[in-house]
Amino acid sequence: MGAIEEVYDDLDTDVPFEEFEAAVNDKVEQMGGLADDETAAMLIAHELRDEEVEGIADIEPGMDDVKFLGKVMSVGELRTFERDGEDEDGRVVNVEVADETGRIRISMWDAMAEDVVEKLEVGQVLRIAGRPKDGYNGVEVNVDKVEPDSEAEIDVQTQDSYRVEDLSLGLSDVNLKGRVLSTDSVRTFSRDDGSEGRVANLTLGDPTGRIRVTLWDEKADLTEEFDADVTVEVVDGYVRERDGSLELHVGNRGTVAELDEDVEYVPETADIGSLELDQTVDIAGGVIETDPKRTFDRDDGSEGQVRNVRVKDDTGDIRVAMWGEKADADIDLADYVVFTDVEIQDGWQEDLEASAGWRSTVSVMDEAPEGAAGTGADAESGGGAQQSQSRGLDAFGDGSSSADAGSSDGDEAGTNAGDTEADAATAGADDGTAGDAGGATVEEFTGTVVQSGSPVVLDDGTETRSVETTESLQLGAEVTVRGPVREGRIDATEVESVTR
Repeated sequence: MGAIEEVYDDLDTDVPFEEFEAAVNDKVEQMGGLADDETAAMLIAHELRDEEVEGIADIEPGMDDVKFLGKVMSVGELRTFERDGEDEDGRVVNVEVADETGRIRISMWDAMAEDVVEKLEVGQVLRIAGRPKDGYNGVEVNVDKVEPDSEAEIDVQTQDSYRVEDLSLGLSDVNLKGRVLSTDSVRTFSRDDGSEGRVANLTLGDPTGRIRVTLWDEKADLTEEFDADVTVEVVDGYVRERDGSLELHVGNRGTVAELDEDVEYVPETADIGSLELDQTVDIAGGVIETDPKRTFDRDDGSEGQVRNVRVKDDTGDIRVAMWGEKADADIDLADYVVFTDVEIQDGWQEDLEASAGWRSTVSVMDEAPEGAAGTGADAESGGGAQQSQSRGLDAFGDGSSSADAGSSDGDEAGTNAGDTEADAATAGADDGTAGDAGGATVEEFTGTVVQSGSPVVLDDGTETRSVETTESLQLGAEVTVRGPVREGRIDATEVESVTR
């Protein structure tokens, strides 16, 4: 047995011997006689070993060509694009593959892309060779070679439909059913190329959790078709990450449709009696007091709005300030309401107050989910479930105190509290909190970074704003900033990238 055969026999690889031998001969020739067959064979063997990875989780950008097995989880559509200086369009298809260690997107191009669209099926195991790179969703692999492996087995379950807890960064072709918890209005923004984009959000819940859904461009209008508490299905969504949280996005391929079925959502809410300052939590309870919506003028001349309600569970009660669009929520006395992602802050007369801003959701439930806040001892008399006005507010605690709190002319303190809130709002912010930043106006601004450094300068096509932020923002990036305004500059407490 020759030196090349001996090295090959010790090598665990699927590369045929003929290819290995040819690579060794090429290496000998490249080195100009500085390496004999054995040395060249060992060099080639070392390169092949470097390609092997134990699992998808081991793949990193910067690696040379890697080889791995993956089970097909989803197959994207074949897309075409124009190549600079070439007459023929390029073609690409993205495929999600997974093993027991993780999940990754692989991209196949041109003739290979057309071939796999016709032949690939979800559940197949593939033997893949390609080049890792940083992609939009994390690490991706540009495929050089791929072939089915009918003998290999990978213990990963494929899914036709997902639940919230099943979602992970990079997933595409996601179908998910959920209960609409809240919807937002359509917003517009300017892209780098000067075109106008449109975006809207809704929040869905299922038995495993909740997820924010972002709808882009023509799909943004779908948010206006759904009321809270209906069941919908997202079709062909894709998962992105924003501010450390996963979001489900719907682009031109996807859609959202109402379903004639019920999806249960049980919020994991905190007891109102246990709330502490500076927490961001979910709370729920029966409404024992409502104030009318109030409008106020911001320093920039625009109009903001806020509405206060007080909710009670079997551990206590708290006032909730709903800012901006949240103030339009249709909430009445005795409704059972779930508020998510509210900030607990100092309120009137040193009481704690919950602030429902742009990130929060406000959901009026048909009835209190079993085991949710407000369904403890008082549930015997109607606890957290939505009650008719004829039953009064005894369902949420002591009858006399609840009735007094809900009386339109019997609780001067409640009226004064609303007035104080409105005063704070006039000096303060929309989508913020009364008293935030010492009464400074909180603003939201979306624009393109036209100057980096300190301060950052954003331009939205009609207005330029200076922003103080610790974030490192690149020129040309589209971002939304929020924060109090000081001396004409936005002191950004939140920075979000605007992506498609």
